[in-house]
Amino acid sequence: MKIALVSPYDYPYPGGVTDHITYLDKYFRALGHDTRIIAASTTDEDVLNDHVIKVSGAVTPVPFSGSIARVTFSPQVYRRVKQILQREQFDVVHVHEPTAPLLCPIVLRHSKAINIGTFHAYRETNPVYDMANSLIKRGLGRLHGRIFVSEPVRDYITQYFPGDYVLIPNGVDYARFSAPDIRPIERFDDGRPNILFVGRLEKRKGFRHLIRAYPYIKHAVPDARLIVVGAFND
Repeated sequence: MKIALVSPYDYPYPGGVTDHITYLDKYFRALGHDTRIIAASTTDEDVLNDHVIKVSGAVTPVPFSGSIARVTFSPQVYRRVKQILQREQFDVVHVHEPTAPLLCPIVLRHSKAINIGTFHAYRETNPVYDMANSLIKRGLGRLHGRIFVSEPVRDYITQYFPGDYVLIPNGVDYARFSAPDIRPIERFDDGRPNILFVGRLEKRKGFRHLIRAYPYIKHAVPDARLIVVGAFND
């Protein structure tokens, strides 16, 4: 099958949805499918993989759910999407975060393929969903299948957009993390207890709670060591 994987975010800027799409693309290709990743990107086209279709280089950072969503509001996206869909003739269009502006709703509007949507984000409430409920429902009505990655995401989404959803949690690349040539980092392999934090230093990730708890941990386990890993600006 020919499959489009649509991301509303700056690709391949580090992020959970980006990683999800990257590995989904990898495994779909391994199964013999012909895939394309459709996204805005601040990365030069000659650096991107040849199966990534860049719709725009204009990306705007927008605060969302305690994070920063790097999305495009470029007016050229509308025309680009129509051209891409007409040219590629996808069998399946898989849209990630179907309600996220601007790319995903436009793709859903013009897609004539089987449309699948995966919902990733969680919030307790969303005023935008209240204000534009009927409009968003119309767009989501073009989905033939709806996926949520966790129970909290389902509870969040279905309070605004009821329907039939399927739980498919985020996957883990076992081969990548169990390769025999991966050895412990020597300077941390000295018998001391290691606490590993992996992720962006955003409020919602809870790193501040770990920092506050760390003195108590050190008091109880003097040899404990904190290791922080992630993509940081500083």
